[in-house]
Amino acid sequence: MQISEGLYSLALSVPIMGQVNVIHPALLLDEQGAILVDTGFPGTLPLLRNTLENLGVALSKLDSVLITHQDIDHIGGLPSLLQAITHPIKVYASELEKPYIQGDTMLIKITPASIQSALANLPADTTPETRDAFRRNLENPPKAPVDTILEDGQEIDRCGGIVVILTPGHTPGHLSLYHKKSKTLLAADSMVVVDGVLEGPKPAYCSDYSLALQSLKKYAQFDIDQVLCYHGGLYTDHANQRIAELANTLKA
Repeated sequence: MQISEGLYSLALSVPIMGQVNVIHPALLLDEQGAILVDTGFPGTLPLLRNTLENLGVALSKLDSVLITHQDIDHIGGLPSLLQAITHPIKVYASELEKPYIQGDTMLIKITPASIQSALANLPADTTPETRDAFRRNLENPPKAPVDTILEDGQEIDRCGGIVVILTPGHTPGHLSLYHKKSKTLLAADSMVVVDGVLEGPKPAYCSDYSLALQSLKKYAQFDIDQVLCYHGGLYTDHANQRIAELANTLKA
């Protein structure tokens, strides 16, 4: 879906644990090429490729991937994407997230307990082979090198201007992006949209919920017309006002 000129939401419907999970990576285009923000779950490359091609964007046009944070639904497609692209492509992330994305450190939300919980929640008719493959993917999460570090407040001079906003809490080095040209906040997992309503971070999925709430206050400095959340999609109803409400009323 086109959000504005040169900015798209790539709604990917991915079957996970017996349910369809819709995620929303973003795509930014300019005369230099294409920038992908997050890469989806492992195994989603064919879906991502088809979605891009339907927009008239071949993988050969991608020159950069911005990773907002380490969670497997954001980095899972990165290794296969890099393998499929034969030309040089840069991978960007925050300093705190880099060792997790590269596999130098285990993802903070993948623990023996979380793996057992995920296995227990698989559908009852899951085959032993699928169950084993699922477990192996969790125990050995995807990894890929990060080329360039993104700093808080940095502006990327592409696609009408992209401002980096470090918004820790969901993970330690989680970042969001502000697209200046369209006044769109790419919020990643700092917020979610549920039944058309913009909501704050979900405590169960935050490494530090209190810090995640504090991060919402950083958005006050931006003139935001619309918000794209990785989970829930686009929100356009008085975005600045709604974010301020969340920042001022939610408590840890």
